[in-house]
Amino acid sequence: MGLVFEELIRRFSELSNETAGEHFTPREVIRLMVNLIFTEDDDALAKPGIVRTIYDPTAGTGGMLSVAEEYLTHLNPSASVSLFGQELNPESYAICKADMLIKGQDVDNIRFGNTLSDDGHHDQKFDYMLSNPPFGVEWKKVEKIVRAEHEKQGHYGRFGPGLPRVSDGSLLFLMHLLSKMRPAAQGGARFGIVLNGSPLFTGGAGSGESEIRRYVLENDLVEAIVALPTDMFYNTGIATYVWILSNRKPAARKGHVHLIDGSGFWRKMRKSLGSKRKELGEEDIAILTRLFGEFTEAELARIIDAEGREIGRKVVVAGEAPPPPPEGGRVRLAPLSRILPNDSFGYRQITVERPLRDEAGKIVLGQRGKAKGKPQPDAALRDTETVPLSQNIPDYVAREVLPHAPDAWIDAEKTRIGYEIPFNRHFHVFEPPRPLAEIDADLAQVTARIQEMLKGLAA
Repeated sequence: MGLVFEELIRRFSELSNETAGEHFTPREVIRLMVNLIFTEDDDALAKPGIVRTIYDPTAGTGGMLSVAEEYLTHLNPSASVSLFGQELNPESYAICKADMLIKGQDVDNIRFGNTLSDDGHHDQKFDYMLSNPPFGVEWKKVEKIVRAEHEKQGHYGRFGPGLPRVSDGSLLFLMHLLSKMRPAAQGGARFGIVLNGSPLFTGGAGSGESEIRRYVLENDLVEAIVALPTDMFYNTGIATYVWILSNRKPAARKGHVHLIDGSGFWRKMRKSLGSKRKELGEEDIAILTRLFGEFTEAELARIIDAEGREIGRKVVVAGEAPPPPPEGGRVRLAPLSRILPNDSFGYRQITVERPLRDEAGKIVLGQRGKAKGKPQPDAALRDTETVPLSQNIPDYVAREVLPHAPDAWIDAEKTRIGYEIPFNRHFHVFEPPRPLAEIDADLAQVTARIQEMLKGLAA
C-alpha cells in the first residue's frame, strides 16, 4: 500500500506544489541507512530473545520502519521488534497505521501530528531511529512553540543546543532524535537521518546551526556522514547526506568522524522517475556498508585506458597497493573514506583590530574607563580571521597577520568558536592544468583553421 501511494504521490507531485524531500525516501536509500545503523550490532542482534524499539518521527507511509523490521527479523526471527512513528500527512498516516496493523504491530505507536510542535512520544526513548525530514522547509508555523521550548527548557527539552534559521528546520529534527536516544547507561542508541548539504556548513561561528554542530561534535555523537549521489530523490536533484549518530560509539571510533564519499556509487535508471535518474545498486550498498563497518580510510582507483575512458574501478583501502595502469593508460586515485578527529571541524573566529588615527596620522587613544590610554580600533579596518582549533592563536597572528599589519591586535572578547563540516573540501582532488606547450599547440591549430575559413569567405 505504501509503495502504491508513493507512486501516486510521485506522479502528481508537480500538480500539488509539494516541497522538496517532503514525500518519501527511495527504498535503496532506506536499505543503506538500515545497514549502516545495524551493521556494528549484528552479533548482538542475533542473540535469542532480544527486544528492540525503532522510531521514525517523519514516518510517511512507514517505509523506513518496515525495512528496518525486515532486516532485524531476517537476522533474528526470534527478535521482538516494536515500531514507533509520527506523521503529519493524514493519508500517509492512515496507510502507515494500516501497514503496521497488517504486520501485527501496535497501531497506537503511530501518532498523528507535527513532531516539532506536538511530540507524540513525549519522554520515550528508543534503540534505533531513522528519518528523512523535509529538505529546506521553513518552520515559521511552529516557531513560537519551538522557541518557547528552547528558551524555557534549555537542554532539558529537545532544542537546547540552539535553533537554526527559520528557513530550514532540518536540524530541529536532528535534535529531536537526539532527545529520543536511549541513555548510554541503558544500552545507548544509534540513528540515521537524511539531510541536504546546508546543515554541514550553513551559519557562522555563534549561529544556531554552528552551535548544534558544536554540540554533536564536542559530545562525540557523530559516527559517520555518507554523501549520496545527486538525482536520487523523486522531486529534487540536490546533494544529500546520511548522518549516523550514536551515544555508544565503539572504542575505535571515539573522538573521530568517518566521512565517506558515496556520490560516485550509482547506476543509471532505465527510465527516470521525476528528478530521480540514479539508484544505488546492491553492490554499491555493500561497498558503502563495508567501508563504514571496517572503519578504515580508502581511496577509489579509477582505471583509465589510452583513449581516456574509464574501464574499471577498485576500492583501495589504507596500506593496499593500487591496481597497475593499463598499457598507455593511467590510474586516477581519489579519496573515498576519511577518518578525522572531531576538533578538526572546529575553529575560532578572531577579530583583528587596527588603530584609529587622526588627520595627522597619530594613533587615537581612549580617554575613559578600560579604554583609557589604549589605542582605539578603527571599524573601517576591522577584519576577521578563521583559526583552526588545533592552532595556537598567538602563533597564527605572528605568522599570518603581523607581517602585513604590524600595528594589529586581537580583541579576545569578540572571539567565537564555530564548527562546520566542509565535506567536499576533504575529498577534492586537484587536477593540474595541461602543459603550456599542449595548450599552445591546440590554439595554433584552432587559429590556423579559423584563418582557412576566413580565406574561404574572402574568396
